[in-house]
Amino acid sequence: MLIKNGKIYTMAGMIYENGSLLIENGKIKQIGENVEAPCGVEVIDAEGGWILPGFVDAHSHLGTHEANMGFEGNDTNEATEPITPQLRAIDGINPQDAAFKEAARGGITTTIVSPGSANVVGGQCAAIKTYGRNVDEMVIREPLAIKIAFGENPKRVYKEMEKMPSTRMAIAALLRQTFYDAQNYQGQKAKAVKDGKPFAIDLKLEALLPVLEGKLPLKAHAHRADDILTAIRIAKEFNLPLILNHCTEGHLIADYIRESGFPAIVGPTMSANSKIELSNKSFITAAKLIRAGVKVAITTDHPVVQIQYLPLCAGLAVREGLGLEDALRAITINAAQIIGVADRVGSLEVGKDADIAIFDGNPLQTLTQTLFTIIGGEVVYQRRV
Repeated sequence: MLIKNGKIYTMAGMIYENGSLLIENGKIKQIGENVEAPCGVEVIDAEGGWILPGFVDAHSHLGTHEANMGFEGNDTNEATEPITPQLRAIDGINPQDAAFKEAARGGITTTIVSPGSANVVGGQCAAIKTYGRNVDEMVIREPLAIKIAFGENPKRVYKEMEKMPSTRMAIAALLRQTFYDAQNYQGQKAKAVKDGKPFAIDLKLEALLPVLEGKLPLKAHAHRADDILTAIRIAKEFNLPLILNHCTEGHLIADYIRESGFPAIVGPTMSANSKIELSNKSFITAAKLIRAGVKVAITTDHPVVQIQYLPLCAGLAVREGLGLEDALRAITINAAQIIGVADRVGSLEVGKDADIAIFDGNPLQTLTQTLFTIIGGEVVYQRRV
Protein backbone atom coordinates (compact mmCIF):
# COMPACT_ATOMS: atom_id res chain seq x y z
CA MET A 1 0.00 0.00 0.00
CA LEU A 2 1.19 3.51 -0.85
CA ILE A 3 -0.22 6.56 0.92
CA LYS A 4 0.55 9.75 -0.95
CA ASN A 5 -0.15 13.46 -1.24
CA GLY A 6 -0.45 14.35 2.44
CA LYS A 7 1.25 16.36 5.17
CA ILE A 8 3.10 13.70 7.16
CA TYR A 9 3.82 14.31 10.83
CA THR A 10 6.22 11.48 11.58
CA MET A 11 6.50 12.43 15.29
CA ALA A 12 10.15 11.45 14.89
CA GLY A 13 11.46 14.91 14.07
CA MET A 14 10.43 15.20 10.42
CA ILE A 15 7.39 16.80 8.79
CA TYR A 16 6.87 16.18 5.07
CA GLU A 17 4.64 18.85 3.55
CA ASN A 18 3.74 16.65 0.59
CA GLY A 19 4.87 13.20 1.59
CA SER A 20 4.30 9.58 0.75
CA LEU A 21 4.55 6.41 2.79
CA LEU A 22 4.99 2.84 1.56
CA ILE A 23 3.70 -0.13 3.56
CA GLU A 24 4.83 -3.72 3.09
CA ASN A 25 3.83 -6.77 5.17
CA GLY A 26 2.20 -4.61 7.82
CA LYS A 27 5.29 -2.46 8.41
CA ILE A 28 6.45 0.93 7.19
CA LYS A 29 8.98 0.33 4.41
CA GLN A 30 9.68 3.84 3.12
CA ILE A 31 8.70 7.40 3.92
CA GLY A 32 9.58 10.72 2.28
CA GLU A 33 8.73 13.33 -0.34
CA ASN A 34 9.29 11.12 -3.38
CA VAL A 35 8.32 7.49 -2.80
CA GLU A 36 7.61 5.43 -5.87
CA ALA A 37 4.67 3.02 -5.88
CA PRO A 38 5.59 -0.53 -6.94
CA CYS A 39 3.54 -1.91 -9.81
CA GLY A 40 0.07 -3.04 -8.73
CA VAL A 41 0.23 -1.62 -5.19
CA GLU A 42 -2.94 -0.22 -3.60
CA VAL A 43 -2.77 3.59 -3.49
CA ILE A 44 -4.50 5.90 -1.00
CA ASP A 45 -4.54 9.57 -1.97
CA ALA A 46 -4.65 11.70 1.16
CA GLU A 47 -5.66 14.69 -0.98
CA GLY A 48 -3.65 17.17 1.06
CA GLY A 49 -4.82 15.84 4.44
CA TRP A 50 -2.76 15.13 7.53
CA ILE A 51 -1.04 11.76 7.91
CA LEU A 52 -0.02 10.78 11.45
CA PRO A 53 0.87 7.70 13.46
CA GLY A 54 -2.26 6.12 14.87
CA PHE A 55 -3.06 7.73 18.20
CA VAL A 56 -2.14 6.03 21.48
CA ASP A 57 -4.39 6.33 24.52
CA ALA A 58 -2.08 5.55 27.42
CA HIS A 59 -4.87 4.59 29.84
CA SER A 60 -8.32 3.15 29.27
CA HIS A 61 -10.73 0.39 30.21
CA LEU A 62 -11.62 -0.38 26.60
CA GLY A 63 -13.25 -3.78 26.31
CA THR A 64 -13.39 -4.34 30.07
CA HIS A 65 -16.04 -1.69 30.73
CA GLU A 66 -18.28 -2.30 27.74
CA ALA A 67 -20.65 0.20 26.21
CA ASN A 68 -24.33 -0.08 27.19
CA MET A 69 -23.79 -3.31 29.14
CA GLY A 70 -24.10 -2.42 32.83
CA PHE A 71 -22.81 -4.91 35.39
CA GLU A 72 -22.74 -7.79 32.89
CA GLY A 73 -20.20 -6.00 30.72
CA ASN A 74 -18.14 -4.35 33.45
CA ASP A 75 -15.06 -6.36 34.41
CA THR A 76 -12.89 -3.43 35.46
CA ASN A 77 -12.74 -3.87 39.25
CA GLU A 78 -12.53 -6.99 41.40
CA ALA A 79 -13.62 -4.98 44.41
CA THR A 80 -13.60 -7.80 46.93
CA GLU A 81 -10.08 -7.57 48.33
CA PRO A 82 -7.62 -4.70 48.09
CA ILE A 83 -4.48 -6.49 46.83
CA THR A 84 -4.98 -8.32 43.50
CA PRO A 85 -1.78 -8.08 41.38
CA GLN A 86 -2.48 -11.52 39.88
CA LEU A 87 -5.41 -10.22 37.80
CA ARG A 88 -4.71 -9.71 34.09
CA ALA A 89 -6.60 -7.13 32.06
CA ILE A 90 -6.52 -9.33 28.95
CA ASP A 91 -8.77 -11.84 30.69
CA GLY A 92 -11.52 -9.21 30.91
CA ILE A 93 -11.26 -7.60 27.44
CA ASN A 94 -14.09 -8.24 24.98
CA PRO A 95 -12.95 -7.28 21.45
CA GLN A 96 -16.61 -7.22 20.40
CA ASP A 97 -17.20 -4.13 22.56
CA ALA A 98 -18.73 -1.53 20.21
CA ALA A 99 -16.26 1.06 21.49
CA PHE A 100 -13.44 -0.59 19.53
CA LYS A 101 -15.07 0.56 16.27
CA GLU A 102 -15.40 4.08 17.68
CA ALA A 103 -11.71 4.06 18.64
CA ALA A 104 -10.71 3.14 15.09
CA ARG A 105 -13.07 5.79 13.70
CA GLY A 106 -11.27 8.37 15.83
CA GLY A 107 -7.82 7.34 14.63
CA ILE A 108 -6.88 5.64 17.91
CA THR A 109 -4.95 2.47 17.06
CA THR A 110 -3.35 1.53 20.39
CA THR A 111 -4.56 1.69 23.95
CA ILE A 112 -3.36 0.52 27.32
CA VAL A 113 -6.12 -1.37 29.10
CA SER A 114 -5.81 -1.29 32.87
CA PRO A 115 -7.75 -2.77 35.77
CA GLY A 116 -9.75 -0.16 37.64
CA SER A 117 -8.84 1.84 40.73
CA ALA A 118 -11.03 0.23 43.39
CA ASN A 119 -8.09 -1.81 44.70
CA VAL A 120 -4.79 -0.66 46.14
CA VAL A 121 -3.15 -3.12 43.73
CA GLY A 122 -5.53 -3.75 40.85
CA GLY A 123 -3.66 -6.05 38.50
CA GLN A 124 -1.73 -6.22 35.25
CA CYS A 125 -2.15 -3.80 32.34
CA ALA A 126 -1.90 -4.64 28.63
CA ALA A 127 -1.10 -2.64 25.50
CA ILE A 128 -3.35 -3.71 22.65
CA LYS A 129 -4.35 -2.66 19.14
CA THR A 130 -7.90 -1.39 18.77
CA TYR A 131 -8.85 -3.83 16.02
CA GLY A 132 -9.23 -7.60 16.07
CA ARG A 133 -11.40 -10.53 17.10
CA ASN A 134 -8.93 -12.29 19.40
CA VAL A 135 -7.31 -10.27 22.17
CA ASP A 136 -4.20 -12.48 22.09
CA GLU A 137 -3.60 -11.35 18.50
CA MET A 138 -4.23 -7.70 19.43
CA VAL A 139 -1.63 -7.60 22.22
CA ILE A 140 1.47 -5.48 21.71
CA ARG A 141 2.86 -6.07 25.18
CA GLU A 142 1.45 -7.86 28.21
CA PRO A 143 1.94 -7.50 31.08
CA LEU A 144 2.88 -3.88 30.62
CA ALA A 145 2.58 -2.51 34.16
CA ILE A 146 0.99 -3.19 37.55
CA LYS A 147 -1.92 -0.90 38.39
CA ILE A 148 -1.98 0.62 41.88
CA ALA A 149 -4.36 3.23 43.29
CA PHE A 150 -4.33 6.00 45.87
CA GLY A 151 -6.98 8.35 47.21
CA GLU A 152 -10.75 8.31 47.23
CA ASN A 153 -11.54 5.20 45.18
CA PRO A 154 -9.99 2.50 47.40
CA LYS A 155 -10.95 4.52 50.51
CA ARG A 156 -14.61 4.57 49.47
CA VAL A 157 -14.83 0.93 48.33
CA TYR A 158 -13.32 -0.58 51.47
CA LYS A 159 -14.86 1.84 53.94
CA GLU A 160 -18.26 0.58 52.74
CA MET A 161 -17.06 -2.95 53.52
CA GLU A 162 -15.75 -1.78 56.90
CA LYS A 163 -12.30 -3.15 56.18
CA MET A 164 -8.83 -1.80 55.52
CA PRO A 165 -8.08 0.55 53.80
CA SER A 166 -10.41 3.39 54.67
CA THR A 167 -7.64 6.00 54.99
CA ARG A 168 -4.72 7.18 52.88
CA MET A 169 -2.40 5.93 55.63
CA ALA A 170 -3.78 2.42 55.25
CA ILE A 171 -3.39 2.49 51.46
CA ALA A 172 0.29 3.33 51.83
CA ALA A 173 0.78 0.77 54.59
CA LEU A 174 -0.82 -2.01 52.52
CA LEU A 175 1.42 -1.17 49.59
CA ARG A 176 4.55 -1.23 51.71
CA GLN A 177 3.60 -4.56 53.29
CA THR A 178 2.85 -6.00 49.85
CA PHE A 179 6.29 -5.09 48.53
CA TYR A 180 8.04 -6.37 51.66
CA ASP A 181 6.14 -9.64 51.20
CA ALA A 182 7.20 -9.73 47.56
CA GLN A 183 10.84 -9.16 48.50
CA ASN A 184 10.69 -12.02 51.01
CA TYR A 185 9.04 -14.25 48.42
CA GLN A 186 11.72 -13.32 45.90
CA GLY A 187 14.45 -14.37 48.32
CA GLN A 188 12.72 -17.62 49.25
CA LYS A 189 12.18 -18.54 45.62
CA ALA A 190 15.80 -17.80 44.71
CA LYS A 191 17.02 -19.98 47.60
CA ALA A 192 14.70 -22.84 46.64
CA VAL A 193 15.91 -22.71 43.04
CA LYS A 194 19.53 -22.61 44.16
CA ASP A 195 19.00 -25.58 46.48
CA GLY A 196 17.01 -27.51 43.86
CA LYS A 197 13.98 -27.72 46.15
CA PRO A 198 10.29 -27.48 45.13
CA PHE A 199 8.69 -24.09 45.57
CA ALA A 200 4.97 -23.25 45.75
CA ILE A 201 4.08 -20.40 43.39
CA ASP A 202 2.01 -17.58 44.86
CA LEU A 203 0.32 -15.81 41.91
CA LYS A 204 -0.06 -12.55 43.82
CA LEU A 205 3.59 -12.21 44.75
CA GLU A 206 4.87 -13.80 41.53
CA ALA A 207 3.20 -10.98 39.57
CA LEU A 208 5.22 -8.40 41.51
CA LEU A 209 8.66 -9.88 40.84
CA PRO A 210 9.11 -8.09 37.49
CA VAL A 211 8.37 -4.81 39.30
CA LEU A 212 11.03 -5.51 41.94
CA GLU A 213 13.43 -6.39 39.12
CA GLY A 214 12.73 -3.08 37.35
CA LYS A 215 11.19 -4.80 34.33
CA LEU A 216 7.64 -3.52 34.86
CA PRO A 217 6.54 -0.11 36.18
CA LEU A 218 3.82 0.60 38.67
CA LYS A 219 0.99 2.59 37.07
CA ALA A 220 -0.33 4.74 39.89
CA HIS A 221 -3.86 6.14 39.93
CA ALA A 222 -3.31 9.43 41.80
CA HIS A 223 -5.29 12.65 41.41
CA ARG A 224 -4.50 14.81 44.44
CA ALA A 225 -1.05 16.33 44.96
CA ASP A 226 -0.46 14.52 48.25
CA ASP A 227 -1.39 11.18 46.66
CA ILE A 228 0.99 11.84 43.77
CA LEU A 229 3.78 12.53 46.25
CA THR A 230 2.95 9.39 48.26
CA ALA A 231 3.19 7.32 45.08
CA ILE A 232 6.60 8.87 44.37
CA ARG A 233 7.72 8.35 47.98
CA ILE A 234 6.89 4.63 47.98
CA ALA A 235 8.41 4.05 44.53
CA LYS A 236 11.64 5.69 45.75
CA GLU A 237 11.63 3.67 48.99
CA PHE A 238 11.61 0.39 47.06
CA ASN A 239 13.52 1.66 44.01
CA LEU A 240 10.60 0.85 41.69
CA PRO A 241 9.77 2.28 38.24
CA LEU A 242 6.60 4.39 38.26
CA ILE A 243 4.12 6.01 35.87
CA LEU A 244 1.87 8.67 37.37
CA ASN A 245 -1.67 8.13 36.11
CA HIS A 246 -4.25 10.98 36.00
CA CYS A 247 -1.95 13.42 37.84
CA THR A 248 -4.87 15.85 38.16
CA GLU A 249 -3.11 18.23 40.54
CA GLY A 250 0.26 17.73 38.88
CA HIS A 251 0.41 21.40 37.87
CA LEU A 252 0.49 22.32 41.58
CA ILE A 253 3.66 20.28 42.19
CA ALA A 254 5.26 20.20 38.73
CA ASP A 255 8.75 20.82 40.12
CA TYR A 256 8.53 17.83 42.45
CA ILE A 257 7.33 15.58 39.66
CA ARG A 258 10.18 16.73 37.43
CA GLU A 259 12.69 16.01 40.21
CA SER A 260 11.26 12.50 40.62
CA GLY A 261 12.05 11.67 36.99
CA PHE A 262 8.72 9.87 36.56
CA PRO A 263 6.40 10.54 33.58
CA ALA A 264 2.73 11.47 33.78
CA ILE A 265 -0.41 10.36 31.95
CA VAL A 266 -2.82 13.30 32.34
CA GLY A 267 -6.61 13.04 32.26
CA PRO A 268 -9.44 12.50 31.92
CA THR A 269 -9.97 16.26 31.95
CA MET A 270 -13.05 16.52 29.71
CA SER A 271 -15.34 15.15 32.41
CA ALA A 272 -17.24 16.30 35.47
CA ASN A 273 -15.54 17.11 38.78
CA SER A 274 -17.36 14.17 40.31
CA LYS A 275 -15.12 13.78 43.37
CA ILE A 276 -13.45 16.07 45.89
CA GLU A 277 -10.00 15.08 44.62
CA LEU A 278 -10.90 16.45 41.17
CA SER A 279 -11.59 19.98 42.43
CA ASN A 280 -8.45 21.40 40.79
CA LYS A 281 -8.85 19.60 37.47
CA SER A 282 -7.80 21.81 34.55
CA PHE A 283 -6.65 21.62 30.95
CA ILE A 284 -3.57 23.63 31.96
CA THR A 285 -2.01 20.61 33.68
CA ALA A 286 -0.36 19.06 30.63
CA ALA A 287 1.21 22.35 29.51
CA LYS A 288 2.56 23.18 32.98
CA LEU A 289 4.08 19.73 33.41
CA ILE A 290 5.69 19.76 29.98
CA ARG A 291 7.13 23.24 30.59
CA ALA A 292 8.57 21.92 33.86
CA GLY A 293 10.34 19.12 31.98
CA VAL A 294 7.99 16.19 32.65
CA LYS A 295 7.22 13.69 29.87
CA VAL A 296 3.43 13.77 29.42
CA ALA A 297 0.75 11.74 27.69
CA ILE A 298 -2.95 12.61 27.55
CA THR A 299 -5.69 10.07 28.24
CA THR A 300 -9.48 9.73 28.03
CA ASP A 301 -9.69 7.05 30.72
CA HIS A 302 -12.39 5.49 28.51
CA PRO A 303 -15.28 5.17 29.25
CA VAL A 304 -15.03 8.24 31.52
CA VAL A 305 -14.47 10.14 28.27
CA GLN A 306 -15.17 8.12 25.14
CA ILE A 307 -11.92 7.02 23.55
CA GLN A 308 -12.64 8.54 20.12
CA TYR A 309 -12.41 11.98 21.72
CA LEU A 310 -8.72 11.61 22.61
CA PRO A 311 -7.63 14.15 19.93
CA LEU A 312 -10.30 16.57 21.16
CA CYS A 313 -8.89 16.30 24.69
CA ALA A 314 -5.46 17.17 23.29
CA GLY A 315 -6.98 20.06 21.35
CA LEU A 316 -8.56 21.52 24.49
CA ALA A 317 -5.13 21.38 26.15
CA VAL A 318 -3.77 23.38 23.18
CA ARG A 319 -6.45 26.00 23.82
CA GLU A 320 -5.10 26.31 27.38
CA GLY A 321 -1.48 26.84 26.35
CA LEU A 322 -0.06 23.48 25.19
CA GLY A 323 1.84 23.69 21.91
CA LEU A 324 0.36 21.87 18.91
CA GLU A 325 3.30 19.53 18.44
CA ASP A 326 3.50 18.82 22.18
CA ALA A 327 -0.20 17.92 22.09
CA LEU A 328 0.33 15.57 19.16
CA ARG A 329 3.29 13.99 20.92
CA ALA A 330 1.13 13.49 24.04
CA ILE A 331 -1.17 11.16 22.07
CA THR A 332 1.50 9.51 19.91
CA ILE A 333 5.20 9.08 20.65
CA ASN A 334 5.18 10.33 24.27
CA ALA A 335 2.38 7.95 25.14
CA ALA A 336 4.16 5.06 23.40
CA GLN A 337 7.45 5.84 25.17
CA ILE A 338 5.87 6.18 28.61
CA ILE A 339 4.18 2.79 28.34
CA GLY A 340 7.13 1.04 26.71
CA VAL A 341 5.84 0.25 23.20
CA ALA A 342 7.63 2.94 21.17
CA ASP A 343 9.64 0.28 19.35
CA ARG A 344 6.45 -0.56 17.45
CA VAL A 345 4.02 2.36 17.55
CA GLY A 346 3.79 6.09 18.24
CA SER A 347 5.74 7.43 15.27
CA LEU A 348 6.04 6.90 11.53
CA GLU A 349 9.46 5.34 10.99
CA VAL A 350 10.82 2.60 8.77
CA GLY A 351 10.34 -0.81 10.37
CA LYS A 352 7.54 0.22 12.75
CA ASP A 353 4.00 -1.12 12.62
CA ALA A 354 1.94 0.46 9.84
CA ASP A 355 -0.59 1.98 12.24
CA ILE A 356 -1.62 5.21 10.54
CA ALA A 357 -4.43 7.76 10.73
CA ILE A 358 -5.31 10.10 7.86
CA PHE A 359 -7.39 13.22 8.47
CA ASP A 360 -8.78 15.96 6.23
CA GLY A 361 -7.07 18.57 8.41
CA ASN A 362 -5.75 19.19 11.91
CA PRO A 363 -7.11 16.25 13.97
CA LEU A 364 -7.22 18.33 17.15
CA GLN A 365 -9.95 20.54 15.70
CA THR A 366 -13.57 19.58 16.15
CA LEU A 367 -14.67 19.77 12.49
CA THR A 368 -11.87 17.53 11.22
CA GLN A 369 -12.88 14.13 9.86
CA THR A 370 -10.94 10.88 10.01
CA LEU A 371 -10.55 9.66 6.42
CA PHE A 372 -8.72 6.38 7.01
CA THR A 373 -7.45 4.39 9.96
CA ILE A 374 -4.90 1.70 9.16
CA ILE A 375 -3.69 -0.93 11.62
CA GLY A 376 -0.93 -3.35 10.68
CA GLY A 377 -1.19 -2.22 7.06
CA GLU A 378 -4.93 -3.00 6.89
CA VAL A 379 -7.63 -0.37 6.44
CA VAL A 380 -9.93 -0.81 9.45
CA TYR A 381 -11.91 2.39 8.98
CA GLN A 382 -12.70 4.45 5.88
CA ARG A 383 -15.00 7.44 5.84
CA ARG A 384 -17.85 7.02 3.41
CA VAL A 385 -19.37 10.22 2.03
